[in-house]
Amino acid sequence: MNPYILAILLFGLGLGTTITFASSHWLIAWMGLEMNTLAIIPLMTQHHHPRAVEATTKYFLTQATAAATLLFASITNAWLTGQWEIQQICHPLPSTILTLALALKIGLAPLHAWLPEVLQGLDLTTGLILSTWQKLAPFALILQINPTNSTMLILLGLMSTLIGGWGGLNQTQLRKILAYSSIAHLGWMILILQFSPHLTLLTLLTYFIMTFSTFLMFKLNNSTNINSLATSWAKAPALTSLTPLLLLSLGGLPPLTGFMPKWLILQELTKQGLAPTATIAALTALLSLYFYLRLSYAMTLTISPNNLTGTTPWRFPSTQLSLPLALSTSMTICLLPLTPVATALLTP
Repeated sequence: MNPYILAILLFGLGLGTTITFASSHWLIAWMGLEMNTLAIIPLMTQHHHPRAVEATTKYFLTQATAAATLLFASITNAWLTGQWEIQQICHPLPSTILTLALALKIGLAPLHAWLPEVLQGLDLTTGLILSTWQKLAPFALILQINPTNSTMLILLGLMSTLIGGWGGLNQTQLRKILAYSSIAHLGWMILILQFSPHLTLLTLLTYFIMTFSTFLMFKLNNSTNINSLATSWAKAPALTSLTPLLLLSLGGLPPLTGFMPKWLILQELTKQGLAPTATIAALTALLSLYFYLRLSYAMTLTISPNNLTGTTPWRFPSTQLSLPLALSTSMTICLLPLTPVATALLTP
């Protein structure tokens, strides 16, 4: 892709998110979301492959449906209350429709079916943008409207953690596994949203860090399925030895960074008198942990049958910058001792 066109598209992505962040009017926020969607579509189709075109079409139709529902709900709210302010959602009907529209935009269960299919058709770089940056603007709106229907949020959160764990069990494609991991993490964020928005923000930031390092690691090894992970020892042995720690951090295993948000969320749910909800959420986390352990096992304890003894796989030197990967990997593994600092910074 022409670097000027790429710069314009990335600028459009950033501008769309910034407009949504800065807006207090529903129409302006909707415009920002539309700019976001339209800017990423050329990035998704830059590799002219039938799977990429299919994934782009699915993504466009889903996002257009969510945007139309969002516009309908905001107009309904203006009709019922006379307010266009984002934070003035006081009627339960538009509040519920807006929450479901934003859930469709980010891929919460049961509105999740598009996310694994779309992510599977993309390259790892565009998949990383879709898994991280594209969730910022809808989450900013969810945090601002602060939905009042607590039962619906808890059901959405528990269903997402359950489907995110269950759906990834039988997958062999790494991008689909990361998509189901995204659904599960989004479930944890929505589960705690109404009780502690700053914990939702902390979970979102830690998820971004962990996903960034995992995508960069798969990109460096050029791995797209579980079988290709077994050959990564010959490509980057030092990084391959750290990769199981990244995956287990995504699963939320102590003493890694991914344990921090889960620990704080379970603690807050128990404080709110929702011990059964916390128990179910903790049990669904075991499903996610299983497929991360499966990936770790494939990397550390198996040898690819295609890798002949004494033969090193031919590869060109990687042109990927190592500093972002080194920083994100260190943060993914070592941030748990800084939990008091993180909670102090994010607590209002």
